[in-house]
Amino acid sequence: MNSKLPIVIDIIILSYAKNEVLRKLTEQTIDTCIKSENPNSIQFNIVVIESNASLKPYQFKNTNTIYPDVKFGFNRYLNIGIKNSGSDYLCLCNNDLVFELNWASEILEAMRTDVELLSASTFCPRMHKDSEYRINTGSFYGYEGLFSGWCFLIKRSLLDQIGLFDENFEFWYADADYLKTLKLHGIKNKLITTSIVRHLNAVTSKLLNRREYFNYTLLPQLYFNYKWKRDSYVKYKLKKLYFRLIFILRIN
Repeated sequence: MNSKLPIVIDIIILSYAKNEVLRKLTEQTIDTCIKSENPNSIQFNIVVIESNASLKPYQFKNTNTIYPDVKFGFNRYLNIGIKNSGSDYLCLCNNDLVFELNWASEILEAMRTDVELLSASTFCPRMHKDSEYRINTGSFYGYEGLFSGWCFLIKRSLLDQIGLFDENFEFWYADADYLKTLKLHGIKNKLITTSIVRHLNAVTSKLLNRREYFNYTLLPQLYFNYKWKRDSYVKYKLKKLYFRLIFILRIN
């Protein structure tokens, strides 16, 4: 009799179910995740961070659904999910994903083989279609070009080295900042081409209004340049003010 307990992975899903289409999208992400692994070997603790406060107190099935009382920010909401979970393994996710069978067990095996591996990227047939990487061809160390920011798995111990995610990144450039941080600390990341998670091409972001799109795309770029390309703080603030004024003038 095998009495070995299953490994628990915390799945943190950022959701914006502001309509029926997006609600079903989140449900699909949850359902395919649950069905992707044998529960006797791997169990998922799914935490949904829901941006649509009007849904409260609705709970997505098989999850702990949290409605933050602070404004949305991609990294801010990831950090809320991290603080409301406690397993040794964490998977950070968008809500527009389809998980294929054994995606998690493939990553866990890679981490068992390389105990120093703290961050692993899943393989997306859409993202990697035109890249040098092919499905089921092994695993590859690297950062830009292979990293899938909408679904990656880490060991919680990684956070002891890099801390929580920088909450100044509210959407775009959160993944670029994460990779810069890994490099800064000399931490490896690996693409596991046998761990397949399909990204449905940013369905949620396509439904952002103009103000949301501006706040979550252009402004993070300015902050990224300030943080990593050493723009001065004064230059960063002036650019931010300038682009806010331009945006206000265009929508009025």
